[in-house]
Amino acid sequence: MKLSLKKCGIVACIMAVLLLAWINLRPVQLVAVHQHNEFAYILVRNFPLTDKGKIAWWLAHADELKAKYGFPRPGPYGLYSILFWDFGDGYKEDAFDLFCFSDMKTKKNCIEKNMVLSIDNARDGTIIFTTDKDAYTLKDGKMIPYKI
Repeated sequence: MKLSLKKCGIVACIMAVLLLAWINLRPVQLVAVHQHNEFAYILVRNFPLTDKGKIAWWLAHADELKAKYGFPRPGPYGLYSILFWDFGDGYKEDAFDLFCFSDMKTKKNCIEKNMVLSIDNARDGTIIFTTDKDAYTLKDGKMIPYKI
């Protein structure tokens, strides 16, 4: 039985939609939280792929994370940073161009530098969400591009 090009295209589209749905519906896994002064470093797996998805995830889980981990912890000037890092292949030994955590007293205390979301506050109270390529703030519940 021959499959027509049209049927193959439909099957490919259905498979692509199912794959994207599976990727986007996986629960975010918090692997670890490291804190140093006003910086909170959160290591995650399965973080949303889109900027909108990342910010929406944070907004949906911020209160829960604040209650459990006690961040943000503003520094002396009232500023803080919450940084989400993709945990990827896990902790590695210190090597060239890795991000390391001094609060871990093991040889494997570093991760690849793959930050997926940063949340910072400005002196005027604005909350800034920074992703791979862009920065946003929220105004009336909508994401507005933010120029740094």
